[in-house]
Amino acid sequence: MTDRLSPRRLNRATLARQMLLAREAVPVVGAVERLGGLQAQEPRPPFVALWTRIADFDREQLAAALRERRLVRATSFRATLHLMSAADYLALRGLLQPVLTQALRALGDRAAGLEIDQVLPAARRLFAEAPRTFDEVRNRLVGQFPTVDDRALGYVTRMCLPLVMVPTDDRWGFPSNAAFALADEWLGATPRTDTPREHLVLRYLGAFGPATPGDAQEWSGLQGLRPTFEALRPRLRTFRDERGRELFDLPDAPRPDEEVDAPARFLPDFDSLVLAHADRTRVLADEHRGKVATRNLRINATFLVDGFAAGTWRIERKRGTATLRASPFAPLPAWARRALGDEGERLLRFVEPDATSFDVRLE
Repeated sequence: MTDRLSPRRLNRATLARQMLLAREAVPVVGAVERLGGLQAQEPRPPFVALWTRIADFDREQLAAALRERRLVRATSFRATLHLMSAADYLALRGLLQPVLTQALRALGDRAAGLEIDQVLPAARRLFAEAPRTFDEVRNRLVGQFPTVDDRALGYVTRMCLPLVMVPTDDRWGFPSNAAFALADEWLGATPRTDTPREHLVLRYLGAFGPATPGDAQEWSGLQGLRPTFEALRPRLRTFRDERGRELFDLPDAPRPDEEVDAPARFLPDFDSLVLAHADRTRVLADEHRGKVATRNLRINATFLVDGFAAGTWRIERKRGTATLRASPFAPLPAWARRALGDEGERLLRFVEPDATSFDVRLE
């Protein structure tokens, strides 16, 4: 008989993969790979994501790995910016091209007159001259394709030309308008186009299992993964959730007991923990999804109590005072408020190290 996993068992299994049951002493590049990459729509969230997971994490560890090109920030899963190891990017970028091509449908009428096979070589020549911001690239491309929408020119370049962001000495590794470089020139290797889908599925299960094919599709944006799961079935274990759905997992992956303690943790905006499953109830209750995922496609920063998303948070800075404002979804017990207060002050000291006073407010 197939084992059934309760929501709490699924929760603890996922937290264990995501290094959220205890901070772990692991190298930063290995951590990013183990976590299945980190969504990086903005530059700060990956730093917070690693701080909340790695023991004694220092921001220079991540900054150095970016400068040394062991990590890259680039468009990948779900056609969004992610932080990935150079090795994973080179292995997976070609496999994800259908996801990026599909994203072009968002252009709608703005794609009128767009000839991709003409635009991409022109864009590549621009980046081959030097790293460039997309404002600059769009302006240059408009000069060559004056009848095409400038946003369409930039978007097709971002989706179809393998590019990586160029890190700087800015506080969080990148300026707001970062330059991009050709991936093959930046990394000295061309992204593969022959990586099997099995590689992607195994990476996903290691980071987020046990899970369904639909979960993996939600995380990656790549559709039609069920045949890949079926091909891997002899190498995987299967379970059922409380609704009877079949879940796949790596045989030796951690699946702690549901009573294992889960400490209070603060997750950054866009954290993959709350994005990586079609059914997110192992971490986020359905009634709270609207408070985390906003209509303008933002994913708010959340905090965990007993392993589950229990509210959102933000940091404000006024002169020398750094304030963390946490907004619980429901009233919290005293022990949880104490734990969040302690963890929140540590987070404030990491994010705003030059502040002179720190204030954690649970509203």
